[in-house]
Amino acid sequence: MEIYVSCNPFSRLIVRFLLLLYLFLNASTSVNSCMEEERRALLAFKQDLTDRSGRLSSWVGHECCRWRGISCNNRTRRVAKLDLRNTIDDEEYERSCLGGKLNPSLLALKHLSYLDLSSNKFEEVHIPSFFGQLTSLRYLNLSYASFGGEIPPSLGNLSNLNYLDLANYDVSSKNLNWLSHLSSLKYLNLGGANLTSTGVGWLHHVNMLPTLLELYLPQCQIPNLPLALQSVNFTSLLVLDLSSNDMNFSFPNWFFNLTSLVELDLRQNVLRGPFLNNSTSLRSLEHLDLSNCRLQGQLPKLVGMCELKSLNLEYNYFGAAEIQEFMSGFSNCSYNRMESLDLSACGLVGELPTSLGMLKRLQHLDLSRNSFWGSIPESIGNLSSLKRLDLSQTSMNGSIPESLGQLSQLVDLDLSDSETVSPCEIQWQGILTEAHFINLTSLESFKVCTKRPLSLIFNMAYDWDPPFKLHTIYIENCRVGPAFHRWLQSQTQLVDVTLRNTGIWDTIGEDWFMKISSQVHTLDLSYNQIRGKFPFQYEFPYLTNLDLSYNQFEGTFQLSLSNAPVLLTVDLSDNHLEGTIPPSICDMLLYTLSLRNNQLTGEFPQAWSFWSNINVVDVSHNNLSGYIPSSMGIPSSLKVLKMNNNNFGGEIPFSLQNCSGLTNIDLGGNKLTGKLPSWIGSKLPELQILQLRSNLLSGHIPQQLCNLRKVHILDLGCNNFSGTIPTCLNNLTSLAYGVQGPWSGYFSYSEQTTIISKGTELEYSNANLDLWILTHVTSFDLSSNNLEGEIPEEIGSLIELGSLNLSRNQLTEKIPLKIGNLTRLESLDLSHNHLSGEIPHSISFLNFLSHLNLSYNNLSGRIPTGNQLQTLDDPSIYEGNPSLCGFPLQKCSGDDMPTEQTILAEDNKDHEDDDNEKLGFYISVVLGFVIGFWGVCGTLLVKKSWMHAYFQLFDNIKDKVTLAIALKVGRLQRRY
Repeated sequence: MEIYVSCNPFSRLIVRFLLLLYLFLNASTSVNSCMEEERRALLAFKQDLTDRSGRLSSWVGHECCRWRGISCNNRTRRVAKLDLRNTIDDEEYERSCLGGKLNPSLLALKHLSYLDLSSNKFEEVHIPSFFGQLTSLRYLNLSYASFGGEIPPSLGNLSNLNYLDLANYDVSSKNLNWLSHLSSLKYLNLGGANLTSTGVGWLHHVNMLPTLLELYLPQCQIPNLPLALQSVNFTSLLVLDLSSNDMNFSFPNWFFNLTSLVELDLRQNVLRGPFLNNSTSLRSLEHLDLSNCRLQGQLPKLVGMCELKSLNLEYNYFGAAEIQEFMSGFSNCSYNRMESLDLSACGLVGELPTSLGMLKRLQHLDLSRNSFWGSIPESIGNLSSLKRLDLSQTSMNGSIPESLGQLSQLVDLDLSDSETVSPCEIQWQGILTEAHFINLTSLESFKVCTKRPLSLIFNMAYDWDPPFKLHTIYIENCRVGPAFHRWLQSQTQLVDVTLRNTGIWDTIGEDWFMKISSQVHTLDLSYNQIRGKFPFQYEFPYLTNLDLSYNQFEGTFQLSLSNAPVLLTVDLSDNHLEGTIPPSICDMLLYTLSLRNNQLTGEFPQAWSFWSNINVVDVSHNNLSGYIPSSMGIPSSLKVLKMNNNNFGGEIPFSLQNCSGLTNIDLGGNKLTGKLPSWIGSKLPELQILQLRSNLLSGHIPQQLCNLRKVHILDLGCNNFSGTIPTCLNNLTSLAYGVQGPWSGYFSYSEQTTIISKGTELEYSNANLDLWILTHVTSFDLSSNNLEGEIPEEIGSLIELGSLNLSRNQLTEKIPLKIGNLTRLESLDLSHNHLSGEIPHSISFLNFLSHLNLSYNNLSGRIPTGNQLQTLDDPSIYEGNPSLCGFPLQKCSGDDMPTEQTILAEDNKDHEDDDNEKLGFYISVVLGFVIGFWGVCGTLLVKKSWMHAYFQLFDNIKDKVTLAIALKVGRLQRRY
């Protein structure tokens, strides 16, 4: 085609511009369009996929090289890359996953070199065998996409493959011989795949990959590590991960041929024999993880490992290993490179060595959960690169040096026991001043606590301006001083604030709360003497946990938390709040509500149905009245319900049976009426504590109560129950065999529980170790009712029982003989009944008994003596039983009643006489043997006529000897 071009220069310029524009548009279209065959293949592939989030919505039109996840070769316009990896990892993950089937239409993509389907959800679809025909592939990633079944051996055809990641938890392989064909492979990850059937053959096939640089086989159920290997071909290996296989092995010699190894992860295996002490060949190693490998004995010496940057020995046990000797391994290196050292939970004992200061490049140091003592060495200030220091849950009992304030890179400092339920065991002491924080410009998290309250004091000037902006502050049992309030308000980026038992004795107004960072999630000011007026309004849009318990806040209870509908925990217990509980509290998304021990009045809100996730409700020790809401059973998530010591009336709501996860119910100290519901025993299988003491409940105790196999505190005292005690008590498993399994109570609030034992009230609180003790308290209390009949013999099966109180009933007959089976019993009260007969002698077997009351019954006969009973010398234990006699009451008829001192003296004399008798007996035995054997037996062996006469005599006196022995045994029994 001829094109006429005018001689006019301007016309020629226009023509040239149009030609260039045409060429550009044509080239652009060429780049963005793809081969029609490949476009149809991609659409067919999409057709079989499920795409709930519309990630493939761009797959329309003809320009497939512009489709999301598709990349083409700029020159050939062929599809070269298919990247459908799911990058969403938040709550939208499930919805963003691709699923469905994988269409073989992908085989039309002849030039596909990159395929990534990782982090999707194909619901255990088998890895397609046709993938083995995509021979142009260099990169294949199918990790964590929920594939299942056998790994297809056809993948061995991908001879150009450099990168292969098949990490999934439901795939397996019986034979890995297909691996040996992947001669170009540099990266291999089979994490989670079941390789049990491969035996030790897996290593042979891996050894056929000379170019392999990274090998990941975690959680592959590999049975063992072969001890022998003829030749090591994969010596280029840089990374080896065999973690979490539970292998039990010693390090074979071939292992040390991996001289290029940079990263080695063997955690969660069982290692035997010395390793680090003979590791001079691993000079390139930079990262070593041997955590939870059950290593024991001495800390290893880091011989020849001067390139090591991170070492993790967590969860091994080295006991009182000398850390100083361990540190000497670093001193042999001309230039120390250690950046991360984790020796947590290693059972280490002793002082921290000053040689820690030589690790000048250290960024992370974790020495937590050990038994170190003394002070932090001054040399800690030399660790100028340190970003994280964790000394939590240790037994340190010294001071914190000022040199700590020189760590300008420090981000996270943990000197607490904040992760434990038990009280703080660290015993820091001394004074913290501005010098301890002077250069901590990077500090974001600071945690400290001390066992002895207020032994660690913060002493900062009132006008001190902190150099840091904290996100987390946790201080417990330390005195913070009056200036602390001011510089805390300067921390405008705070997220978690805990100042528990810090000696704050001040009035905090609404303006103080308004100056605290609006980003706060947790605000805990409990166990102080803070005074303030409710209600106050403040802007905490992200607040989830509010704990102001054990203070002196007063005024009308009201929470006006603007923009805070996600509040999860509210604990305002042990204050002086008044008024009613507003119905608006039901609009909050609560997990825990504790308003214990205030002066609240009125009825409890009825709208329980809004609390779909509530775990704990504690409104005990108030003046609330009315009925317990029938809607209470709607939130089936309820675990702890404490409404004791109020003025609630009516019956126990039937709807509570829907809360099958309840572990603790305390409705005692109210005016509840009606019968004890039988569904408590049949619908609440997790119940561990049931306290209904001091109500107006009546009727019989239902047999279904014996189905509470996990209950270890049962208190029905001070009601109007009648009838007999159930005879199925042996079904109360926790009282018969001990508390089964871990405590399943709820520790995220300041729980308080009162137990009536040993004639007094014992209070337990998780402010100290008492709540841990509470998990092992066993108590059975039916006192002050109208129960009649006999005490069932089955009571003797509750051998783990610590306290038994059946006092103030109408019980008759005898005390069960099996009462002596309750060998762990500390408190026994059977007083004010109509029990008769003698006190069983087995009661003297109760060696832990420290409180006993059998008064005001019709007991008779002699009081048993011996063992622990001799220490219970209070006559009031047995008063009101006129027919009882013996120590410590008046003497029995016909006895010369000795004093207690006389009894003890006679006992001592009897012991001396017994000792003399035993000595004479032993001498007689020896002499009798010598004389009898040689004088009699020897003669009998020689003279047969004497032998016959002797045995005839023996037959005559046999009966007399038997009688004498029986009499002797009887006397000994009476004596002891």
